[in-house]
Amino acid sequence: MDFFLEIFTQFQTTISDILQIFNKPIFKIGESEINIGTIIIFFLSFYILIFSSKKIRNLLLFKILAKSNLKKTFRETIANSVRVFILLIGTIIIIQAIGIDLSALSLLAGALGVGIGFGFQKVTDNLISGLTILIEEPVKVGDRVEVGEVTGDIVNISLRSTTVLTNDNITIIVPNSEFISTKVINWSHNSRVVRFRYPIGVSYGEDPEKIRSLLLEVADENPNVHKEPKSKVFFEGFGDSALNFSLGIWTSSHVDKPEVIKSEIYFAVFNKFKKNNISIPFPQRDVHIKSKE
Repeated sequence: MDFFLEIFTQFQTTISDILQIFNKPIFKIGESEINIGTIIIFFLSFYILIFSSKKIRNLLLFKILAKSNLKKTFRETIANSVRVFILLIGTIIIIQAIGIDLSALSLLAGALGVGIGFGFQKVTDNLISGLTILIEEPVKVGDRVEVGEVTGDIVNISLRSTTVLTNDNITIIVPNSEFISTKVINWSHNSRVVRFRYPIGVSYGEDPEKIRSLLLEVADENPNVHKEPKSKVFFEGFGDSALNFSLGIWTSSHVDKPEVIKSEIYFAVFNKFKKNNISIPFPQRDVHIKSKE
């Protein structure tokens, strides 16, 4: 009996020592003492908060908002905003619940706030621009756009940035502010039927009417060119070495790959001109040599 009593006493002593270790202060924040137990409770509570906020976000996105008529990008924005709000409020509650004095952090938060404010100016600008894009829809997923030096199809619009996929299968992340503050060309804003114009020059000795007829034949023979609206040939003017024309064709299948149809048209024009003995000019210069007498 004494043996078991001694073991029980040692067990109590061990538990007491462990609890003392967990309750032993490591450092202080203001008037609050932080120990190992506080740290463990904080990280455990924070993990539960992250897990719960993710579940709530998925429930809101896939169960509740999925039944609404809102667009997918707007539904995702709402769900993500709710999760961020839950994480923010939950973190404040956890800090207060474990006894950390938030007033001790106010000075540090103020100093950090100034620096973060400057650093997050661009982020805030992108967030506001993202909301503007989602509400006004100057661009949307599937549009063919040119913004700055980036050209491609929009595959995703988030609150901070827009993902553009180029013809080379390169994904480019463009800040949303670029779509609001700079000039954007949207090739498919109203319709995916667009017109491309290709400049073509011929020698001065050629008949303009014949050139128009041959160019229209090239357009009609291409299966990717629409029959309606009809293709047109424009006489652009008289160049230094050539008569300048442009062939305007309408297409919807090659809005996202304009280089392909451009190559097809130029190959066909070259072959058509070659079969009909049409001269393609090259730059000509007259050189006058004056001799000294």
